Amino acid sequence: MPRFEPFVGLRYDLDRVRADQVIAPPYDVVESAERARLSSRHPANAIAVELPEPDLQRQMDRYQVAAELFSAWRAEGLVVPEAAPALYPYRMTSPDGRTTTGVVGALGLVVPGPEADVLPHEATLPKPRSDRLDLLRATGTNLSPVWGLSMTESLTALFEPTSDPAVSATDDDGVRHELWVVTDRATTDAVGQAVRDSPVVIADGHHRYETALAYQAEVRAANGDRPGPHDLVMALVVELSPDELTVGPIHRTVSGLPEGTDLPAVFAEWFDVARAGDASERVVAALGESRSLALVTADGAWLLSPTEKVYEAAASDLDSSAVDFVLQAVPHKATHRHSWQEAVAALADGEAEAALLLRPPSVEQIAEWAGARRRMPPKTTYFSPKPRTGMVFRPVR
Repeated sequence: MPRFEPFVGLRYDLDRVRADQVIAPPYDVVESAERARLSSRHPANAIAVELPEPDLQRQMDRYQVAAELFSAWRAEGLVVPEAAPALYPYRMTSPDGRTTTGVVGALGLVVPGPEADVLPHEATLPKPRSDRLDLLRATGTNLSPVWGLSMTESLTALFEPTSDPAVSATDDDGVRHELWVVTDRATTDAVGQAVRDSPVVIADGHHRYETALAYQAEVRAANGDRPGPHDLVMALVVELSPDELTVGPIHRTVSGLPEGTDLPAVFAEWFDVARAGDASERVVAALGESRSLALVTADGAWLLSPTEKVYEAAASDLDSSAVDFVLQAVPHKATHRHSWQEAVAALADGEAEAALLLRPPSVEQIAEWAGARRRMPPKTTYFSPKPRTGMVFRPVR
């Protein structure tokens, strides 16, 4: 069963910096403009090591820069180690009051396989691992957590915070991030045992998990296969419960269609298609806000209702599977969008010829797929809010 252990975390000295000034989103959702904005807030903003830039004047690559910066922060006392191994309850509160409460700890690394107890949630699209691996080698630190889902019921009750947080910060989306420090042995043992009682599903951070596995293999090959901190990865573990998760879809935009393609007709072979109206802002917003499965083009908007035959043909009960299956019938380029607003903006800007608005999988579907040890298709779910880099770091050497 999966290991889940306390660790001696590294945290910013909040007598010297404000948490709001130094936290950052995970690397894979940060565009260049946002990186510049974060960097301007404080020289020690976590983005400087999470997404480092090369120092051309000193002929240092981005990984050397990250290693030097992080080492300097530690030497200067900007980042300091915990007094004892700890687990870190972590709560994210959205502006609408919805909360996600999990716990950050060190999760044992397991090579994915039919009998593994750490399960990938989605298949991943090809993506170079060298960037995150080079960064891990250089800094010797897990900078941001992977996100795991535990199927142990009532896990949250074991670490439900009752005191003021050690760290509190609000991000640019108005989400409040709070972190507690738990060193009590009885509590850390109880949480560790509860996590070990059920498989853990990697919900977000698949590439970081794969990077940690590659780093573990490197270190073990070099040190005579000895165990150590390289055998675990920092993870935020959240109970797989509708009360704790906000699951969104990942939408698609389509371009590169052959001239004259009648996309509503293509979908009508597999879906019940009903025209919802023109592609006006009012109609599209109604579809997006209601989380409808819909097709939008410059000519109009259509509601899509999947038929049993498309689910059978796609061998899946997911919108992403059904839509991707139908799109295989025509040459196209698909782009993934994290919000319906992004998808529709791409259509309005002429970047895309069609937008497909998807519905999110339910928590029950996620649990069923995980229980059957099946991976959902790539880019099926978008978990939010995202835990912030800089709340706590974990050394691996």
